[in-house]
Amino acid sequence: MIARMTILLLLVSASLPAFAGGSQLDAEIDALRNYCKADIERLCPNVEPGGGRIKACLVANQDQMTVGCAKALKQLKDMKKKQ
Repeated sequence: MIARMTILLLLVSASLPAFAGGSQLDAEIDALRNYCKADIERLCPNVEPGGGRIKACLVANQDQMTVGCAKALKQLKDMKKKQ
């Protein structure tokens, strides 16, 4: 299970460099990895990565999401809007 989550986080992080524009975004991606790992494991344990399924799962369970993960997702969303 831990290996699967590690692979999942690597896949998610691999899809994010398309938005990379500087160290600020890199910091936001690192925050997302750190703050959302436990939420993904807890809220979306059987969700296959890819196609936005993990993001959709987190959004569907946002009322149960930790504050740190919610903030990291919001910051990443704000960064995307600025580009």
